Amino acid sequence: MTAMTLSAAATPSVSELTCSDDRELLTLIRDQPRGSSLRAAACEILVSRYQSLVRSCARKYLGSPESADELMQVGYVGLMKAINRFDPEIGTSLGPYALACVSGEIKRHFRDKRWQVHVQRSTQELLLELRKVAAELTQELGRTPTDAEIAEHMRVSLTDIEAARRADFGFSAWSLDAPVTGEAESGSLAELLGEEDPGVERALDMEALAAHWRELPQRQQRILLLRFYGNMTQAEIGERLGLSQMHVSRLIAQSLSYLRERLLDPGQPADIGES
Repeated sequence: MTAMTLSAAATPSVSELTCSDDRELLTLIRDQPRGSSLRAAACEILVSRYQSLVRSCARKYLGSPESADELMQVGYVGLMKAINRFDPEIGTSLGPYALACVSGEIKRHFRDKRWQVHVQRSTQELLLELRKVAAELTQELGRTPTDAEIAEHMRVSLTDIEAARRADFGFSAWSLDAPVTGEAESGSLAELLGEEDPGVERALDMEALAAHWRELPQRQQRILLLRFYGNMTQAEIGERLGLSQMHVSRLIAQSLSYLRERLLDPGQPADIGES
């Protein structure tokens, strides 16, 4: 069944809409006026399809004072923004864009409630533009863009992007599902902090992780930002900082080991490694 057929149907059944793919439903939503029962039904089906994504994003912040229900509601706001803004003629698929919108909405919720550091207005504006461009590129590329791609699109330097990321980290939770691929430490940051130890997952309080990250030497903070936020390889980081790939790999391993130990037992001193 095509979106055109759906749009033409006077009283489509739930089964007719349910059998449609995301692109058909998104096209219908784009073409139908707000308030249309057909549009509302299509939105409801998409929300149902992606509720597990919202739940997954909200679950990462359950250590915060906010209730699970509140986090889910915030996440659904982000999902509806994704559904209403996604252009099926441009985007490759809704999933990556929805993930960016839901995660961004939850982080924005925390920023609005708990602004922990003073950030210059120029940096705030850069950060807002960065998020907007990142969402646009995510839809266009069908994946999370690298900082280099964002910088090129915004016509700013990688240093500017890095500064905005650093400011953002001061008052928002670290994305523990940031992907790391193509090297020995393949996986996500959460997995690298202790995949086989169930106590690690219970200890992954986002605010605690941010605090312990700030305990690291500045160079190691920067390396982790470039690796997990900038999606740079160890070789690229080494070239940028004037270090060998082996040295970068060692610093990443030491930093992750330190964070893991601090999260598991905050009261015990941990070896921070070389700086």
